[in-house]
Amino acid sequence: MKVLIVEDETVAFTNLRRILLDLNLGVEVVGNTESVVRTVKWLQESQQTIDLIFMDIHLSDGSAFKIFDMVDVEIPIIFTTAFDQYAIEAFKVNSIDYLLKPIEAREVEHAIEKFRKLTRRDIHEYLSILSRLANQDKYPEKILVPFNDKIFPVAVSNISCFYTTEVKTVVILKDGTSLPYKKTLEHINHSLNPDLFFRANKQFIISRDSVKNITIWFDNRLLVTLDTELPENLYISKNKAAEFKQWLAG
Repeated sequence: MKVLIVEDETVAFTNLRRILLDLNLGVEVVGNTESVVRTVKWLQESQQTIDLIFMDIHLSDGSAFKIFDMVDVEIPIIFTTAFDQYAIEAFKVNSIDYLLKPIEAREVEHAIEKFRKLTRRDIHEYLSILSRLANQDKYPEKILVPFNDKIFPVAVSNISCFYTTEVKTVVILKDGTSLPYKKTLEHINHSLNPDLFFRANKQFIISRDSVKNITIWFDNRLLVTLDTELPENLYISKNKAAEFKQWLAG
């Protein structure tokens, strides 16, 4: 069985590939794509060479469901997600399996066994509901930020960035207000619309609407200035610069 893994997190990809190999179920990982754009290109060129896809719902350049607007996917998909909020009941009812991160070996084995029992009719019905599931992929308009003995509803549109250190994480608003936020950037990143927010580096997730200007740094990094003062300079690495500019341009 030949498998494509659509996953933008190196650790998650490595973990899933290791599990598939360790299970010794005759699975060969023939490719890995990290974005909507690259996945569409890969499927256009090589879809007929694979039997199954493991696909993360949130990719570096947007929702994985965008893929189905750009290419006809004829291969069964086992979705992966960090959160139990994406039409899970629909996945179950329609025999589309999903894996909740962090992924465990027994769950992968069960998913593959389930896939191997599918008939052609099952697969056809299973693929036909993808567009319906895509309409259920929604993002919050507000987040709730506990502070002291109160909880503040904060509109996502008012957020300039999320910033983390080894000690704490804060959400910085467009007016400069900084509020402590007890979630990791990893958790935060998966809960936001990737069209509007970008994981700039290990310290920052930034809002597209808050980007004021960009300076090309001496080592081809990008120095990004937002619409509010930051605790430290915000740099985009050379390797991530092209992806960032593509995201910023929409």
